[in-house]
Amino acid sequence: MAVHLQGSLFDQTDEIRLGPLDGVRRTILGDGAWIDALPGWLGGADALFDELVGTVPWRAERRQMYEREVAVPRLLAYYREDDPLPHAVLDRARAELSRHYGDELGEPFRTAGLCYYRDGHDSVAWHGDRIGRGARQDTMVAILSVGAPRDLVLRPRRGGRTLVRRPLGHGDLLVMGGSCQRTWEHAVPKTARPVGPRISIQFRPRGVR
Repeated sequence: MAVHLQGSLFDQTDEIRLGPLDGVRRTILGDGAWIDALPGWLGGADALFDELVGTVPWRAERRQMYEREVAVPRLLAYYREDDPLPHAVLDRARAELSRHYGDELGEPFRTAGLCYYRDGHDSVAWHGDRIGRGARQDTMVAILSVGAPRDLVLRPRRGGRTLVRRPLGHGDLLVMGGSCQRTWEHAVPKTARPVGPRISIQFRPRGVR
């Protein structure tokens, strides 16, 4: 699998480690939704990217779209709550996030879904994580990104001109909370700009997809 990742000028270490979470900053989106962001939470993110590319059992999926079957424009992997994660730092990340958000979330993060965006042609369309409890309850989805930055964009489901854009990569953390999965949608759009590959790791509570 060919990978061409330009390393970050700000992450020049191969030591894969987590920083503290006390630097998280919250943005209130409205309608009960919010996002927390912490750039560069994971040090050695480019080294982790290289390891995940080579060790995760990536799969290509196809989905029915109206009257035809189409390829999902990214590679995927999913780890249930009892599955061993592909790197020990992801176990630590899930545990740290569960500790930090435990009182607010009321439960730990359990599962991990990975998406591999190989270039600007790979994307994910507008959606909310509303399979399961996220369709009717407040919840959280924590996204840790490694590799080259790609824009995550958010917009309110009710419509309007509000658009929130966050470039995520090189160890950045973003947490979507409150009613975000019900009242807002998010996407990683395709881009014609030359961009490198990115992997996102999404931690979710039980029963949220």
